[in-house]
Amino acid sequence: MERLKAKIEAEGKVLSSSVLKVDSFLNHQVDPHLMMDIGKEFASRFKDAGITKILTIESSGIAPSVMTGLHLNVPVVFARKKKSLTLTEDLITSSVYSFTKQETNEISVSKKFLQNNDTVLIIDDFLANGQAAEGLVEIVKKANAVVAGVGIVIEKGFQDGGKLLRESGIRIESLAIIESLDNGEVTFRNKELEEVTR
Repeated sequence: MERLKAKIEAEGKVLSSSVLKVDSFLNHQVDPHLMMDIGKEFASRFKDAGITKILTIESSGIAPSVMTGLHLNVPVVFARKKKSLTLTEDLITSSVYSFTKQETNEISVSKKFLQNNDTVLIIDDFLANGQAAEGLVEIVKKANAVVAGVGIVIEKGFQDGGKLLRESGIRIESLAIIESLDNGEVTFRNKELEEVTR
């Protein structure tokens, strides 16, 4: 998605060979117009998949998920990382390790929001090692629902998450795949390789 790539090049900050900071438009401050375009793109890619629910994880996945839900006209459910006084029973849970924060979170979704007749699109902001996506897939499977695929805003193609998920048979649609963050520069995967990866 060219507009997203241009935004990453203009505003993304490479902090190391494995860390890209995009807090000016995606995961701290949010660019609503870009999110609308991202939602439209995900909706276009999954329009024939029979999606009935979108599932994401708080908090950075919520903005692109809501915009996708708007275009697909389906509800958005987000897995919570923190326990809530109002969310205490009939929960589906999974453990997710965050490499960025170096901590494990138990994420949870109320059973009433994911049913066995749902076809679920999972959306997240980043795909690196795949832990968050795997945790969300596990929740969908525990609900006996169907995983239609995973939509990722930015995939770090040099890390194993995308490869492992694709090898497990899950459809992954990434809007921007980064091949390298070496020497402080963002290098995107070329289009031909992107098509093969999909």
